Amino acid sequence: MDEVLIEKIKNGNDHAFRVLVEKYRNRIFHTVYGVLRNEKDAEDATQEVFLKIYTSLPRYEKQGFKSWITRIAVNHAIDIKRKKVRRKEDQQVEFEEADHAPQSQNIELLVIQNERKQYLRERLQELPDNYREVVEDFYIREKTYQEMAEKANVKTKTIEVRLYRARQWMKKHWKEDEFS
Repeated sequence: MDEVLIEKIKNGNDHAFRVLVEKYRNRIFHTVYGVLRNEKDAEDATQEVFLKIYTSLPRYEKQGFKSWITRIAVNHAIDIKRKKVRRKEDQQVEFEEADHAPQSQNIELLVIQNERKQYLRERLQELPDNYREVVEDFYIREKTYQEMAEKANVKTKTIEVRLYRARQWMKKHWKEDEFS
């Protein structure tokens, strides 16, 4: 049956192609959906796959039609998925580049950071002595864990633990909206 339809399509019979689409629509949809996991994307991809099948039919050489169209569907869905991943990565790069934009574009962020630092400076004296220095170095002086560890002559993990405990202390003793 498929071979007859294929010959009719190759000879320009559009109705034969519509019959072929009806026959294999669900198979193609489920195949691309299995890769894309998104109904809307799978619907769009299904239409695109049938266009590829139509344009590729002249090259079809009776090697198992179901396998042939399934392979076209899977390859197309994988291409779409790759493009989406690349687009996401490109958007991430654009987002990260925006973080490094001139200060005039990030004024609101700078104001918030400065307010937070000022608030912390005002409240630093309330912190227990063993937490005060790591909080000041990390949040106000913006030192790395490594720099702080070298200064205190301890391991980096020790700094991580001290900062963790300092944060826990602040959460417990200060209102959460004061230090968020």
